[in-house]
Formats: sequence, C-alpha cells, structure tokens
Amino acid sequence: MVLLSGFLLCGCQKENKTHDVKRFASVTGLKADQLKAYKALHANAWPEVLKKIKDCHIENYSIYLQKINNEYYLFSYFEHTGADFDGDMKKMAADPNTQRWWKETDPCQQPLPEAAAKHEIWTPMEEVFHTN
Repeated sequence: MVLLSGFLLCGCQKENKTHDVKRFASVTGLKADQLKAYKALHANAWPEVLKKIKDCHIENYSIYLQKINNEYYLFSYFEHTGADFDGDMKKMAADPNTQRWWKETDPCQQPLPEAAAKHEIWTPMEEVFHTN
C-alpha cells in the first residue's frame, strides 16, 4: 500500500514469545483533488500488493484520514513481526506489483516538508504512549 513507500520510520518494540514486534506510525498529506481516487484505490487494494505486505511480515496495517485546517492528512500504522525489517522493506521495494501500486498512490500524496527534503513521502511519528 501507499504508506509502505516511505519506510524510514521510527519503531517501538514490544516483547512477543518468539520475536519482537515493532510498531510503526507515520504521516503524510493527501492532495484534496486526489481524495476520491486515493480512497477508491484502497477500497480495491490489489491482491498481489496485499500478499506482499503479508510476505514482508507487516500486520495490523491501517491508514487513517483526517482533515485539519482545510488540509487532508494520512496517518499510517503497522506492526512488523519479522526478524529483518530492512530486508523485508528491500524485498517489498523490489516487487514489481508494489512499484506499480506506488506509481498510482504516491502522486495522491503531499509529503510534509521534512519528508520532501529527503525525497520521501511519509514522515515518521514518535510513539509517546502504548498499552496492551
């Protein structure tokens, strides 16, 4: 999915019986004229992209939308349950279907200035609280 295009995100860990689970959250803008297109893409997410997300150990993946001061923002959250986050993100980025998906979704987004300066889409968010 679109939020997977900018995976230099900050993570927090919680202990799992077999391995650590890392939680990731990030934010980006959404171009107002692309709101309907972006929602339509995600209402019919490509099965190959969803499979790649699972293959790369991404779980509990969500994207939320919020309008603030007449600007649209996307918030993403997911958990990585694998042992090699960087390797999984490289595998995802190398996938032709995912690359095609990002060509559809990335133009809908409006990166925040700090992400744009790094030629990224999503800005990592700091976790300040978590409870199970």
